[in-house]
Amino acid sequence: MEEYNRFTKRIKRYANLGGSASAFALRLAGTKLFKSKGKQTADQLSEILGGLKGPVMKIGQLLSTIPDLLPPEYVNALSQLQSNAPPMGWNFVKRRMKSELGINWEKKFKKFENEPFAAASLGQVHKALNKKGQNIACKLQYPDMESIVEADINQLKLVFKIYRQIDASIDTSNILKELSYRVREELDYEREKKNLLLYSKIFENHKEVRVPKVFDSLSTKKLLSMEWLKGKKLMVFRDNPPRIRNKIALNMFKAWYYPFYNYGIIHGDPHLGNYSVRDDFGINLLDFGCIRVFKPSFVKGVIDLYFAILNNDKELAVNAYETWGFENINKELIDILNIWAKFLYSPLLESKIRKMQETNSTAYGAEAASRVHKELKKIGGVKPPREFVFMDRAAIGLGSVFLHLNAEINWYELFHSLIKDFNVKKIESSQQKLLNQLGITKIN
Repeated sequence: MEEYNRFTKRIKRYANLGGSASAFALRLAGTKLFKSKGKQTADQLSEILGGLKGPVMKIGQLLSTIPDLLPPEYVNALSQLQSNAPPMGWNFVKRRMKSELGINWEKKFKKFENEPFAAASLGQVHKALNKKGQNIACKLQYPDMESIVEADINQLKLVFKIYRQIDASIDTSNILKELSYRVREELDYEREKKNLLLYSKIFENHKEVRVPKVFDSLSTKKLLSMEWLKGKKLMVFRDNPPRIRNKIALNMFKAWYYPFYNYGIIHGDPHLGNYSVRDDFGINLLDFGCIRVFKPSFVKGVIDLYFAILNNDKELAVNAYETWGFENINKELIDILNIWAKFLYSPLLESKIRKMQETNSTAYGAEAASRVHKELKKIGGVKPPREFVFMDRAAIGLGSVFLHLNAEINWYELFHSLIKDFNVKKIESSQQKLLNQLGITKIN
């Protein structure tokens, strides 16, 4: 009976989303190379995605961050998608909490706020007090999200299929695999709890980054109760003195890249809602649904590519791209990929205090992406490896943060201090020890 109900809900989801998406696909196919009525069609796509409470909105946001995957008007439309979805009403919340913690769930709290503090694509957060009077954040998943996720992924396949027929410059098959896997992964709050504990271990001796404690007795596979960490939104600090903005930028850099270069682990979503800034300008990390574990060899490939760009070493670049998982490497493809690599690594290539982009604009990035797109078309396209998706997303997302802060830092020195003791064997050992402690056995 339960399976039947799930199937029924899935069919309803297909009916609601599928009708819209199918109609959109037809319109998309009728727009010659996205140019005819491009903005109108893009706005329609944004409306379809933004009107839904589900991962398709999250995927829409993500697609807008993958360089030149979509035309500019599509990127602009999708980037406007709101991170907050319409919340569940109180009656729904009570039923969901009863399902997770039992009939007497309210007695487990001293206070539980009826109105959500935040509502996002997969669930919503309620502020509460536990029986000891501690402030906690209760992250409660929306009902039947498994069915919704599968329906959304199938619709994403349709959109990618249409795109591929129109523009073959980027083979999206690995992108689809990665997005599908990660969105499904985010449904498991027990896994997110492990991710949270993972970061607690990593930063246990680093006061610049704080990770909330977990309340196990108030957590399930679809409910995650965490310590409520006090902090302010990043944008509050935009007009602060340079000393403060630079300190925040340094702490943000550490929060994202210290785990990557020391454990092969990265937070794949530098979204403004996923962290806050404390009064001492340290960083609170708040969401751990999108954590990516990389093989240490991939991390080495990132470093090797940096030195290949720095020293104009074509042979090392080939080795780096092959390590990343790019196929059919040749001189033409290397030259094209290096256009984007030089953009990403540009702040790290010269030892001087500078802004993340010295023009303080995205024009350079847009120009680089456009050049890459045109050249890829000429050679028949490229198939980005799965690992590339979230690594690239983190880099672009953090770059945006540093631009918002207008930070001026010697990025070269900062990066070199981070990688100076890098050793693949050391990372393998540190990573495996950490994963074993928390019962995480699989790297995808």
